[in-house]
Amino acid sequence: MGGDAGAPRARLAELVAALSLGVDLGFGQPMEHVLRQCLIALRLADVAGLGEQDRMAVYYTALLVNVGCHADAHEQAKWFGDDITLKSGKYVHELGSVRGALATMRLVGAGNPPLHRFRVGLEFAFSGHRQLDGMISQHARLARTLAEQLELPGAVREGVGAAYEQWDGRGWPGTLKAGAIPAAARIAQLAEFMEVAHRVGGVAGATALARRRAGRQFDPALAALLCSHANVIFAGLETAPAWRTVIAAEPALAVELSPDQLDRALAAIANFVDLKSPFTLGHSVAVAELAEDAGRRLGLPPEQVLALRRAGFVHGFGRLGVSNSIWDRPGPLSAGEWERIRMYPYLTERMLHQSAALAPLGEIAVQHRERLDGSGYPRGLSGGAISRPARVLGAADAYASMREPRPHRPARPAEEAATEMRAEVRAGRLDGAAVDAVLEAAGHRLPRRREALAGLTAREVEVLILLARGLSNKQIAERLVITPKTAGNHVEHIYAKIDASSRAAAAMFAVQHGLLPEETLAAPARP
Repeated sequence: MGGDAGAPRARLAELVAALSLGVDLGFGQPMEHVLRQCLIALRLADVAGLGEQDRMAVYYTALLVNVGCHADAHEQAKWFGDDITLKSGKYVHELGSVRGALATMRLVGAGNPPLHRFRVGLEFAFSGHRQLDGMISQHARLARTLAEQLELPGAVREGVGAAYEQWDGRGWPGTLKAGAIPAAARIAQLAEFMEVAHRVGGVAGATALARRRAGRQFDPALAALLCSHANVIFAGLETAPAWRTVIAAEPALAVELSPDQLDRALAAIANFVDLKSPFTLGHSVAVAELAEDAGRRLGLPPEQVLALRRAGFVHGFGRLGVSNSIWDRPGPLSAGEWERIRMYPYLTERMLHQSAALAPLGEIAVQHRERLDGSGYPRGLSGGAISRPARVLGAADAYASMREPRPHRPARPAEEAATEMRAEVRAGRLDGAAVDAVLEAAGHRLPRRREALAGLTAREVEVLILLARGLSNKQIAERLVITPKTAGNHVEHIYAKIDASSRAAAAMFAVQHGLLPEETLAAPARP
């Protein structure tokens, strides 16, 4: 793993494939849905006679096509009750159809009492729909951003950026149609819908859907090619070991990541996953840095310190499988909702376990919410059953979480967080040495410097941080003691200056430029 002698080197394909398992969960689909759509896309590319470079673009476009769709899960849950339920409806009705629109509208305010649903519907009619304008286009734009951060070639970036365009020009953002849409995007989109249709209705169901939407959503030539070679394209799809087959099929690049490349890729994906909620922006990178410093202060071997840092990056991957109707709820959670939260470290482990290079990180991450007295989750481990690195990661996650706002409370002051951490030690839940190391590492935390970025004023930076955290213009105005109109003007200026059109895009800008989380470590003393 990375720079460890003799350890397996992580491949970029493994990292992207692991992330795709979380995308499956976020769409309410069974794990390996995206992997199977990648196989369909590759087989279709082969039948079409595409060369190796074009197959590479198809490969990564198919794996990344929906990776940006969780970035505005906060807004999706706010208006429609459950972001995962909303996204799972993508495959039920034709995109952009009247039936699809009506089905979406029936979800407004879902999960709430009738009076509350009426209020949400009224608010949505007056202002909420504006938040959703351009949402799908923004998903493609964010996916392209991640492809850039993963240093993937231009053909992949163009493919994911056009992944929601349709053959008839009625897709998103609606700037391309027919043959102007990159082939990788046309193939990946067809493969995505074919995977679901085949899983539900077999070859007959898949080919019927391809013919029905040919010339509208799908490239008619590709749809015809798929139908005429259906037996080859869908052969053994249900029984094929999807992970091994997809990783073995990586075309052209077969990129093995250097230690530095792996760290950059993990950090990029961590920031992307943390976009799921405005309350977790930058959380994973902050935990990774804190855990690394604490591990070093404890005198852990260098390979364990490195693993701790990387486990910090990945520890929240499983959050993609839990709805924002739970993560972002300000009130108490039901027993059933708590059970879903208790599953997310397990989901992280399952996302990583098939990669020899990433599985060791999952083994640490799955234990970060366990507690020494057996009160943690997902397995209720206690005492010596919890590894030392996991104890350090758990302490780093607990401290960072306390210092960040959550839907049910504001961010806690540093001294209050430290007091609570020590109380957890006395109660027998957290490891004393791990907590001491984390608090020592956090003792020189400084406010992030807020230089002028993209021409933003100091006040606009303050507004940007609150906007990224999910506050409305009215809430921003109350926090900063300004009028809602002034807050709205600031938001408009911010969007223009940073070239963003949504809270999710503004949040990504804030995280990328070090504005979130709002604290950072001073240069730690090196032993």
